[in-house]
Amino acid sequence: APNELRPASILDPHQLTHSTSQMTDLLYTEKGLVTSLKEYIRQEENRLEQVKEWADKLDSLTITATQDPEGFLGHPVNAFKLMKRLNSEWADLESLVLKDTANGFISNLTAQRQFFPTDEDQTGAAKALLRLQDTYQLSANTISNGDLPGVVHKSRMTVADCFELGKIAYSEADYYHTELWMAQALTQLDEGEESTIDKVSVMDYLNYAIYQQGELERALELTKRMLKLDPNHQRANGNLKYFEFQLEKQRKAEAEKKEQEDKKREKKVLDKREAQRKRSKDPLPERKKYEMLCRGEGVKLTPRRQSRLFCRYFDNNRNPQLLLAPVKQEDEWDRPRIVRYHDIISDSEIKTVKEMAKPRLRRATISNPTTGVLETAPYRISKSAWLSGYEHSTIEKINQRIEDITGLEMDTAEELQVANYGVGGQYEPHFDFGRKDEPDAFKELGTGNRIATWLFYMSDVSAGGATVFPDVGAAVWPKKGTAVFWYNLFASGEGDYSTRHAACPVLVGNKWVSNKWIHERGQEFRRPCEMSENE
Repeated sequence: APNELRPASILDPHQLTHSTSQMTDLLYTEKGLVTSLKEYIRQEENRLEQVKEWADKLDSLTITATQDPEGFLGHPVNAFKLMKRLNSEWADLESLVLKDTANGFISNLTAQRQFFPTDEDQTGAAKALLRLQDTYQLSANTISNGDLPGVVHKSRMTVADCFELGKIAYSEADYYHTELWMAQALTQLDEGEESTIDKVSVMDYLNYAIYQQGELERALELTKRMLKLDPNHQRANGNLKYFEFQLEKQRKAEAEKKEQEDKKREKKVLDKREAQRKRSKDPLPERKKYEMLCRGEGVKLTPRRQSRLFCRYFDNNRNPQLLLAPVKQEDEWDRPRIVRYHDIISDSEIKTVKEMAKPRLRRATISNPTTGVLETAPYRISKSAWLSGYEHSTIEKINQRIEDITGLEMDTAEELQVANYGVGGQYEPHFDFGRKDEPDAFKELGTGNRIATWLFYMSDVSAGGATVFPDVGAAVWPKKGTAVFWYNLFASGEGDYSTRHAACPVLVGNKWVSNKWIHERGQEFRRPCEMSENE
């Protein structure tokens, strides 16, 4: 190689002046050193230029982002790219700068790295994007272009971003999403986008994902395209022979069975029609209903049922606190009865609640149905904090307001729980109350079951984030300053299973809520027990 140094060990230091040929070797050695030095200078200049470009790009980006942090991070692509930058790209920059004596910067960066996202965080951000893609039926191209409803800070994904997302899906053996995002990366490369990621690397992942989904012919075609770009690609050459063998084997098997299939075809058609008829009668799986409701494709109330829903000023049977200022109550749903209260929490109260909660936010937990112990769960993705009325007068006033409106005792209720759902944050279908097969669900509290739920919406959400009830088809959309209320138990104490609900993923924006879970104890005279099970 022209820039390769010749080993000095071939020279005998005691014979340097006695051999012109050996002296010539030294000249070539020195020339190699000069060439190497120039390469070092070129790399240093290139390195500094890369650092400068990175600084200019991030300077512009952070100025824009810090003007409206929540709005900026409300875009799922911005959230993902922030995770990716801090976890991966800043580490690459650190390695680049470490080649120089920039001790001050390195010391600062090294010290700050303890606060950076981890691989797990980056993977979590990627999974959030994939979850949004499925729930809201978004194409990879739509997400990559940043064409999401309600966005303020539009952000495009690069080939490297798409490639990274596909790799994360691949690492989870999620070949469906691997294919979608590797295909998107390849499309952007085909359209001429410049990238350090080459087409062959993308095709390698894409090919395997397609093969894993059983599409041999497509995998074979892609392999042939790979080999046109890199004829010596070892894995592609091996795959070519394997796919051709498997396809030939498949064709032979199909040919052998064709005659038998022709005979059975008529019967199969009849069986298929019968199966389709049966499937048409089957209810949709809960997951499908949940995702449809999140997209606003829910069951519509009949005109007759709709005509029974009203708005009114409500004073809860002339409660002294509400006589002069009754609250605005709106019926959201009839069975189960879900009501919304408008202008029920002020902006200043919301600000106080959020300021108290932010330092305490931790990964939200659920009550283990077997043990009753609070623990995290993959189907609840948010951060929450608990606030007591003893801590601040605002919390005390909020608790009293809930008591005045509902007529229920707050002394036995749980503390006010504040939750923040970022992009992709969700809480999949669940019950708030403990079922009969969960006798120890709230045993530690000693206040009985959760009789009712009060939920404040403390922010508007640009897209997504609805509270949905899959069993009945209800969807309640966030509106800042409002609250919704429903009973989880009938007056008999039996659970109302139609109250199974979920928090849809936040597509664009930032969702803040706070809720009060009200318990049975203390309600004996406020909501007397009925004899009928479903009253």
